[in-house]
Amino acid sequence: MRKSLIIFFSLFVTAVMAKPEMSDTTININDVVVTGTRTPRTLATTPVVTRVISEEEFKKLDVTNVADLLVSEIPGLEFSYSMGQQVSLNFQGFTGTRVLFLIDGEKMAGETLDNVDYSRLNLDNVERIEIVRGAASSLYGSNAVGGVINIITKKQKQPWSLNLMTKVGVHSLWENSLAWGLKKGKWTNDLNIHHNRVSSYDLPAGDVTTVFGNHSWNFKDKMTYQVNDRLLLTGRYGYFFRQRDYAELQKDRYRDFDGALKMNYNISDATDLEVSYHFDQYDKSDYYPNKDKDYRDYSNVQNTLRGLLNHSFNKDMTLTVGGDALADYLLSYQFKDNGSHTQYSGDIFSQLEWNICRQIDLLGGVRVDWFSEIGAHVSPRLQLKYRPIDRLSLRAGYSNGFRAPTLKERFMTFDMASIFTIYGNEDLKSENSHNLNLSMEYLHHRYSFTVSGYYNIVSNKIGVVWDTDKNGMLYVNSDKVNISGLDATFQYRTTFGLGTKLSYAYTHESSGKSETYVPAARPHSFTAIIDYGKSWKNYSFNIALNGKCLSGMTTKVLDSSYQKYEDVTYSGYTLWKLVLTQTIYDCVHIGLTLDNIFNYKPSYYHFNSPFTTGTNVMASFSLDIDNFVKKL
Repeated sequence: MRKSLIIFFSLFVTAVMAKPEMSDTTININDVVVTGTRTPRTLATTPVVTRVISEEEFKKLDVTNVADLLVSEIPGLEFSYSMGQQVSLNFQGFTGTRVLFLIDGEKMAGETLDNVDYSRLNLDNVERIEIVRGAASSLYGSNAVGGVINIITKKQKQPWSLNLMTKVGVHSLWENSLAWGLKKGKWTNDLNIHHNRVSSYDLPAGDVTTVFGNHSWNFKDKMTYQVNDRLLLTGRYGYFFRQRDYAELQKDRYRDFDGALKMNYNISDATDLEVSYHFDQYDKSDYYPNKDKDYRDYSNVQNTLRGLLNHSFNKDMTLTVGGDALADYLLSYQFKDNGSHTQYSGDIFSQLEWNICRQIDLLGGVRVDWFSEIGAHVSPRLQLKYRPIDRLSLRAGYSNGFRAPTLKERFMTFDMASIFTIYGNEDLKSENSHNLNLSMEYLHHRYSFTVSGYYNIVSNKIGVVWDTDKNGMLYVNSDKVNISGLDATFQYRTTFGLGTKLSYAYTHESSGKSETYVPAARPHSFTAIIDYGKSWKNYSFNIALNGKCLSGMTTKVLDSSYQKYEDVTYSGYTLWKLVLTQTIYDCVHIGLTLDNIFNYKPSYYHFNSPFTTGTNVMASFSLDIDNFVKKL
């Protein structure tokens, strides 16, 4: 490890001693965002506070998947493990089913223990990620209770591009990717292939003693055809495969097939129409190598049809109307006799953005969702933005979020290793959240400061309790829960290449006298990114120090009888890493990461602690072959 440190800092000192070309880097507040309002707005003008993570930012951290990026950038967001080492998300008190993940505005099929498969989300073809905290069901419907995370993919801009990447790290980590883009006339095509492998490893002591290894393949392709100045056609398809080494004689397999077709048509300079169809099938199976048998026991198939119309009455007012139709099919080992169920849903929504005057913007919207098994739900939203001066923005608003009971929660009959059975409940009501938010944002070309406060009143939250009559666990709607908090972010970038981003989040959960509500959020969390970079004619580098600090928390776990909860306290922790990235001749990219630089190791490995075994080193190498050819 000492040799790694010496090599790392030797490279850094050598780079700093050379004479750089001067550059005037500023904080860009004109990135286009679409998640918050579904219409293109800049960060400086959107009525909804939106956090944007650009490709430039995640390249500085040399991360290759969305989960690692979000943990590095967003306080109040934590990935932990649940039963069977399945990954679970908590985002300031809201768990995986209550935070909506989108890829180019499309939902993902499939879940495991109430979370989508985050390993599907690598950064090979990602242009930016947009994060909106708080309820957003007025535009995105069910599951948009605690926030929306929209992953925006790239569109090929050069005649051709070809990038090859490889990354190695601890526990035999090996990642490889290929990104190939073509643009000819009216056609563009982006192909991405990603492979990942990591070995199992043991932990000293805890609830988990062995972390399961896995390997995966991810194929994604996106094509566009610009028919004319007004009509754009887009098609994409993908295949994902992951195998987890659950045991020597049994492997878990996960597969996903998805495809989409979309038409964007500019009816006039003031009106544009979007029509799309999306298919997504996520399967799980048990594979037995000694028998060479693969038994599929889970399949979630979603077919979605969407229409979206934007019309600008003038430069100050835009109306958005649209609707979706969804067929949701689920076959599951958790249903009686490995059965299946289907639910149909539809919605219509409308939103008006109005720039009343130079200082005031108003956004109002409403959505009506209908579910064949549950009924209808209405989700309103009202957001106001006031700019007393150009650099200062004040925002206040109300939004509604809801989550319809899933097919699993309604029809589940699952034997938990003959200990007890978990039963679904067909009488479940939809979760409902009222979100009140207030924020202040000051933007300057060199620095920015944002502080936001929010208060969520959540009713009918869905969870499981012990049911004496059934002698098992039963899904029920629990009592009202209040989730409130504060977020603050400060960014600063100097003229000589030094940048700082500091973010803090406070979360408070209150459930009154409820004995079944399980707190999920750590009250305090903090992230920091301090980076410094220089550029020369044929060489550039950036060194970044990235840290995350989380406070301890007290929550509840089921006791040995599985019939009641008992309090448990998890200690806080902090993790820091140092990342050096270098670019040579604008085609060779080298990354070196010293992870967990303070050698943190939990004294006891529970599900809410990081599964780190100490300081480790990761290295990456990528080559832009198109730029390399140009240099010849």
